[in-house]
Order: sequence, then structure tokens, then C-alpha cells
Amino acid sequence: MPRYDYRCTSCACVFEVTRPAGISAGESCPECGSDARRVFTPVGVVFKGSGFHNTDYRPQRQETPAADAAAPAAPAAACGSDCASCPAAE
Repeated sequence: MPRYDYRCTSCACVFEVTRPAGISAGESCPECGSDARRVFTPVGVVFKGSGFHNTDYRPQRQETPAADAAAPAAPAAACGSDCASCPAAE
């Protein structure tokens, strides 16, 4: 069963309560009987390396070869059209 830390609102006494997960009940201080609030502490987990979902399962980018990017455009005569909006007419 998990253990929960509580702090008294009046005397600042910190104590621990063991109870099943998901059950929340108001706690009172064992020293003075006043209401106590649950204390949240950081978890000691450190993530190192590339073992994260957003980096490991991301689709890989396809790199285009530099030779294809620098290929010359088709000559303007290949179109055979006289329209002004045709990019081959320039």
C-alpha cells in the first residue's frame, strides 16, 4: 500500500499515513488533532538518453539527394503551347 505524507496546518508536524490507493480521507494531526493537508514531494526519476516516445517513434525524414535538387528544368519548347500563364512560356 502507498504511503502519503501529511503536514499539520497549525503545528507544522509532518507525519505519514499508509492506505490503499485512490482512497482519500481527511487526516488529523496525531500531535494536536488539527486538520492536516497532504504534502506532495517530487519523485526521484531522471530521464537520460533518447528513450522517449516523441523522439524514438517520430517518422524519419526522407532526405533528397543533392543531385535531384539541382537538376535543370525542362526546356520551354517541350510544352508547345502559346498560353501566357504556362510556366514553360517564360
